[in-house]
Amino acid sequence: MSDIPISDLLHTAIDAAYLGGRRALAYFNTRLTVERKRDSTPVTRADREAEEVIRGHILARYPSHSLLGEELGQTMGRKDYRWIIDPIDGTKSFICGVPMWGVLIGIEIEGAIKAGVIYLPGTDEMVAAMVGGGCTLNGRRCRVSEVDELSEATLTATSAISCMKRSDAFSSLAEQVRMVRGWGDCYGHVLVATGRADIMLDYGANPWDVAPLLPILTEAGGHFTTWDGQATMFGRDGVSTNAKLHRAVMEKLAENPK
Repeated sequence: MSDIPISDLLHTAIDAAYLGGRRALAYFNTRLTVERKRDSTPVTRADREAEEVIRGHILARYPSHSLLGEELGQTMGRKDYRWIIDPIDGTKSFICGVPMWGVLIGIEIEGAIKAGVIYLPGTDEMVAAMVGGGCTLNGRRCRVSEVDELSEATLTATSAISCMKRSDAFSSLAEQVRMVRGWGDCYGHVLVATGRADIMLDYGANPWDVAPLLPILTEAGGHFTTWDGQATMFGRDGVSTNAKLHRAVMEKLAENPK
């Protein structure tokens, strides 16, 4: 059984995300050298240094815990505690000077994500949640929207092209909603969790891209699942919705499987 209060872990994650985000922000809108990883995705010095700062802060408090980070890989420790880190989610936006990027930390306890944070340095917004403790935006409780008709909904996606390659669901939804925008990566999921958008679609996800989303969306009163309805961070895609639109969105996704 876990022996550390989840609230203590969450406070550490909040501090670590803030510190890592501020390190990355120091490089934002500067002339950084952009490298390519083996999967052809971009990476910069800012990604690596931010993850180093995050890891250092966590391990200073919990030196026996396991870590999994996008840039620095896995550090094995206690099997019952694992911190899953994405130092810059939205590196392409970061490189382009667009502030829709963030730091993600998910806290896995005994195999289940129990808490998570997303920090958006460009807008100085911190979203944090733990199971049973609600979701907050900069310390104040936040919730998903009450929109209950697709015709009144705002749909966003990291990449409309990628979503359309996945299936016809994006096009089908886009034809029915009130507004479609390209607020992507973690920023789009934050907008749903805080009631500023209603549906967010992602395709092509790794665990560190979505690790904090389950507790954040659930505690905000919404849903985060794969396109086929699994509440997991180990899917190839992801969708965030408010509670009232969830069934309608999942039906649309089910009509267009691939």
